[in-house]
Amino acid sequence: MDIQIPNLRHLRVFLAVCELKSITRASERIYLSQPAITQAIAKLEKQLETHLFERHSDGMYPTESGLLWHKRVTRALDYLRGSTLELLKEPAIKDSLSSNVLAQISTTQLKALVAVCDVQNFSIASRNIGVSQSSVHRAARDLEKLLGITLFEKTNTGINATDAAKTLTKAAKLAFSELRQGIYEIHALQFKDVSTISLGSMPLARTTILPKSILRFGDQHPDVNVNVIEGPYPDLLHHLRHGDIDIVLGALRYPAPADDVIQEELWNPPLSIVCRAGHPLLDLDSVTAHDLASYAWVVPASGTPTRTAFKTLFQQANCDQPTRIVESSSQILIRELLLGSDRLTLISRHQMERELDLGLLKILSYPLEHTRRPIGLCVRKNWLPTITQSHFLSVLREICDQFR
Repeated sequence: MDIQIPNLRHLRVFLAVCELKSITRASERIYLSQPAITQAIAKLEKQLETHLFERHSDGMYPTESGLLWHKRVTRALDYLRGSTLELLKEPAIKDSLSSNVLAQISTTQLKALVAVCDVQNFSIASRNIGVSQSSVHRAARDLEKLLGITLFEKTNTGINATDAAKTLTKAAKLAFSELRQGIYEIHALQFKDVSTISLGSMPLARTTILPKSILRFGDQHPDVNVNVIEGPYPDLLHHLRHGDIDIVLGALRYPAPADDVIQEELWNPPLSIVCRAGHPLLDLDSVTAHDLASYAWVVPASGTPTRTAFKTLFQQANCDQPTRIVESSSQILIRELLLGSDRLTLISRHQMERELDLGLLKILSYPLEHTRRPIGLCVRKNWLPTITQSHFLSVLREICDQFR
């Protein structure tokens, strides 16, 4: 479902009416005519397909949908307000300027900023959001003039987003994420829950926890979509912190990778050494680290928890590490390399469960209790999940309990 982000001016109007419980008083506060405020509320209600206010003799009061929306809009604008404060250079005029500047920033400008910042190119950005390049360029430049700061710098190869642009882009993405969640919550309240759960998944979770969780969750929420993003951990963490996804599922990092995320351990399986059926090492009564080092391996990239465990395996045995290595986290590639050679890999048995059950691959007997690694969730510290998202997390926890 394609979610359209509402007009920021309409959101500010909505908050004013909620606070003052009157279109007349809101008109005086935000310097808009009463007809303009009435029209803004009507457009917002039409877009959200719900009534946001109940009209009473003593004022206007938010409906249940209105209360949900108020919570999300407040959080969204707080992100933008915080980034604006961070960007304004003159400490003495921050408070007066931030309110005025924030009131003038438009949704169109923020969409253009995000699109350009994501790809560092005006032409590609315009195609991605379906508007002309001149419109994107004008919106971005208008935002620069409004804030009085440089957002994009020309280089020999194109443009670079400045630190200020990155700061505001992150806030805009997080704000948009809050608004999408608010729309999902309103739809769920009307028994039209067609929301999307977006998460990033690391290799182990993709073959065990996640498929089982999606199947169980889908039985209870058949109309909810699940969008799974795959990629290296640093990329998934970036998407999480910028609101592109709400959950990262996989091996946890200690200490926590950033101060704005929190982790929850769900499971801590050990790793196993896996090889093809008929591998020469399977005939040995006892396998040593020197035996392992004499073979070629396929292992994940440096910096990953599994690669660290791989190094520790040989360090603890005072043995040189293998030198013939293929680096990959692709399960398909790992499987084919193992089946077609005498290579070894260090991996959770759950990731090769099907091949092991079929007898194509075997686990090599070797003590690896020290390789237990925590698997779990990583979310933004101030993330406020919807009821649907909370239920998905509960299903994940239930599935993980079965593996303990």
